[in-house]
Amino acid sequence: MGTSLPLPKYHQIYLILREQLQEGRFDQDGVPGEHALADQFKVARITIRKAMEMLVADGLVSRRPGLGTWPVRGKARADGMAAAGKPQKAHLTGLLENIVNMGRRTSVQVLDSALVSASPSVAEALRIDIGAPVYKSLRVRSTDAGPLSYITTYVPQAVADFTREDLEREPMLMLLESAGVEFGGATQTISARLADAQIAHYLDVSLGSALLSVTRVVHDTEDRPVQLLLGLYRPDRYQYQLQLSRVGSIDAKVWVSEELTAQFH
Repeated sequence: MGTSLPLPKYHQIYLILREQLQEGRFDQDGVPGEHALADQFKVARITIRKAMEMLVADGLVSRRPGLGTWPVRGKARADGMAAAGKPQKAHLTGLLENIVNMGRRTSVQVLDSALVSASPSVAEALRIDIGAPVYKSLRVRSTDAGPLSYITTYVPQAVADFTREDLEREPMLMLLESAGVEFGGATQTISARLADAQIAHYLDVSLGSALLSVTRVVHDTEDRPVQLLLGLYRPDRYQYQLQLSRVGSIDAKVWVSEELTAQFH
């Protein structure tokens, strides 16, 4: 599989599929069949079957004879959070300006941009109805050194209208600002995941490589979610730096975040 991870192939595939379930990728169409997955990962069907058995055992998917394999609604996300512990979410005051600056200093390739129906996981994050129209965009950002990030974003149609050409010209946050959105802040969760075949291709990494995974929800001044971003970053080309300070009384001092910067090369 082109990876140095000291794990059996079926376990690597299990980890990749688990990450995809947690991000809601299979909510609408179900999990691909064993033949399709075997072709995607270039392994035997028995390897896929072992990975699927692990997902079933974890309660993440349900295999229905004649109907295929489907996520257990809400379970994948809850179990993923339980396995890793409760995610630490930071409200980042300096984040949005930093994101726009990064957009200006990198090149972008828009892979796809279309109006789709919000899946249950997307609807929950954006606080909209399941099936509501949202703009889904797939983009790859690069520096002079090569691919940096694979970004999937969702914006409710009720918030803004934009075209693929707009995305190729301006960072999305600038497009939202031009549409009249007044940003209030963002909530961000940072974790890790493994690269599947599609992501590995676009980021020029080996299948199963570790990536920095970022889930970000941007809010306006009325605390309305206006953008959901699911980003996968090459850790050798991108890092976050969080500035911290100690506040409080002598017997109850805590660390608080003041600013977030990003470094990439």
